[in-house]
Amino acid sequence: MSPNSKVLVVGGTGYLGKRLVKASLAQGHPTYVLMRPEIGQDIDKLQMLMSFKELGAHLIEASFSDHRSLVDAVKQADVVISAISGSSSRNHSSLIYQLNLIDAIKEAGNVKRFLPSEFGMDPARMGHALEPGRVTFDEKMTVRKAIEGATIPFTYVSANCFAGFFVGNLSQMSGFTPPKEKVTLYGDGKVKAIFLDEDDIAAYTIKTIDDLRTLNKTVYLRPSENILTQRQLVGIWEKLIGKQLEKSTISSEDFLASMKDMDYAAQVVVGHLYHIFYEGCLANFEIGEGGEDASQLYPEVNYTRMDEYLNRFL
Repeated sequence: MSPNSKVLVVGGTGYLGKRLVKASLAQGHPTYVLMRPEIGQDIDKLQMLMSFKELGAHLIEASFSDHRSLVDAVKQADVVISAISGSSSRNHSSLIYQLNLIDAIKEAGNVKRFLPSEFGMDPARMGHALEPGRVTFDEKMTVRKAIEGATIPFTYVSANCFAGFFVGNLSQMSGFTPPKEKVTLYGDGKVKAIFLDEDDIAAYTIKTIDDLRTLNKTVYLRPSENILTQRQLVGIWEKLIGKQLEKSTISSEDFLASMKDMDYAAQVVVGHLYHIFYEGCLANFEIGEGGEDASQLYPEVNYTRMDEYLNRFL
């Protein structure tokens, strides 16, 4: 595979997608961004696409409801990365879109690597996940089955906890900025999780696309200094602000019981937090056959440490 493989990003105006577009351009790849017709009705997304174009990206018009347009778009690239946003509602459009994309990739026949919309917990390890959050993992496994059934070369990226959602708020369920007075710890707060700046997720992801070591593998993003317990994360913030927060704890039983008064989306979040901060699902296993550690593959990536990340809130 050429070191300058052509990359098509699907979902390039999304939360992670926009970072993947910029990382692809920064690493020297001819970069294409799928432009769906409805984006023309969204001024913010349209202006974002225009900014990508100014940076050197190519915009390709296609629709998930027009199979031929998807096939034609896919034919422009060597690598396809899906960054279609998942949903915490009962809307399964992300699954449908990805299955449509897989059909297009299969017909086009030219794609050397496909990276589906994963970027969180490894769904292959979440068969026991609680309802209703389990749907997230079940849908990702449906996509994996379709990819592998179509014998499409792939890389799955397990990026663990996005810093924007888990670090700025010290993993609280309210808002995205750090508490100044009080914090709730999940259990004893000593279960290890893994946190990554979203720009680093994008940088690691683009590194994988031309690497034969990651072909048909799951790549885990586990930068060593970002493997932290919730207590350690809180301690970093306390050191930065020079004061101790008032701490309370919530047991796993009480945390799960809180779901009964929540809407569907919040119940999904509670389930995921339970698996992360009570079970330790992100760091309680060794990477075995079929997996790779991005930190070992790409030690040159100067990833953001969480004290640096939290420092921006001062």
